[in-house]
Amino acid sequence: MPKTPDVADLAPAVSALREGSVVACPTEAVWGLSCDPDNDEALTHLMRMKARDPAKGVILVAGSIAQLQPWLEGLPLELHAPLVSSWPGPNTWLVPDNGRSHALVRGAHSRVALRVTDHPVMRALCEAFGGPLVSTSANRAGEPSAMSRDEVSAIFGSELGAVVPGELGGNPRPSTIRDVVSGQVLRQ
Repeated sequence: MPKTPDVADLAPAVSALREGSVVACPTEAVWGLSCDPDNDEALTHLMRMKARDPAKGVILVAGSIAQLQPWLEGLPLELHAPLVSSWPGPNTWLVPDNGRSHALVRGAHSRVALRVTDHPVMRALCEAFGGPLVSTSANRAGEPSAMSRDEVSAIFGSELGAVVPGELGGNPRPSTIRDVVSGQVLRQ
């Protein structure tokens, strides 16, 4: 597992995020792109960079369950158990949107995708930022995901506000996605 970065190493990325930029970060399986999930301009820029259909939505990744509380308000208590038992880790849950999610985060769905990461760099970045971040693979729509810092820089270059130093977490594939209400697995 990669080491937890020093706060000073995250300062350029945190500053870029607060200014509404998109940053590249190592995640559990691939390099990802992150931005402030409440910033219209950042979300629009992210969708444009990736040539991503806004109807698809994106995942919110947090450093702790506490950071996701605003998105979990109103969720019946019995549905909290699967979340708590699988986090932190490579498990993304689709949770009914309670109105907290930005339209570009949710996409054309009635649910929002949430995950508490166990990747030390992403966890530290969320903690330094002070809340969850958008996390989506670092690639243009339909292309393979970036697997290194050099690849992500070659793909996106000056479109990025910062590139967070660190290594991938070693997972062979992106997180599993499940619906918390139905239990259905949408991506294994």
